[in-house]
Amino acid sequence: MTLCSLRMTERLPMDRSAATKLVRAVAGGDRNALGGLYDEFGGLLLAIGTRIVGDRAKAEDVLHDVFLEVWRKAHTYDPGRSSVRGWLVLRMRSRCLDYIKSAAVSRRRTIDIDGRTSDADPERDADAAKVAPLLEQLPTEQRQVLVLGYFGGMSSREIAEALAIPIGTVKSRIAAGLRKLRADVNESDAESDAESAPARPARRPGEKDGAP
Repeated sequence: MTLCSLRMTERLPMDRSAATKLVRAVAGGDRNALGGLYDEFGGLLLAIGTRIVGDRAKAEDVLHDVFLEVWRKAHTYDPGRSSVRGWLVLRMRSRCLDYIKSAAVSRRRTIDIDGRTSDADPERDADAAKVAPLLEQLPTEQRQVLVLGYFGGMSSREIAEALAIPIGTVKSRIAAGLRKLRADVNESDAESDAESAPARPARRPGEKDGAP
């Protein structure tokens, strides 16, 4: 039986301290605690993964890998840097981005300033496979919020909760990241156009400008 085959039960959201205790228990080798983390956050991570990779079955494979990684690296979790939810979400998106780049998955998405994805005009969207490498060039704090919105479909409020930062900070990072990302996309498109433009024929000796 894999983690993804476990049945998730309906419950009230787990508070931050309880989630932190579960991670510490996992670090101590408690498999039941790992199952508790899956029951609490597995549905969220699977939904994010499915949005990113566009395939539920593949997202389940990625989710399983994420929890295997949690089992091995639970001791690295620092509650002072993020919530357990944020820590898990970032691990999930990282694994999914690795899949996107390796499989060259192409999904057209766009993001607005509120941090939520929506269907968009295909001529204005960038392919996910094209945008992913550009995202990796952004500062970490900008990349995190854009990925959670661009691929994960999370709102600014949801991102703020996941990363344990003010919503105003989320919006400012989104705005700055989008400016840089759009500039990089435009530059990439310009370079592609220049490379595909036909070369001008060489001028024959003695030929003047405008001569047939």
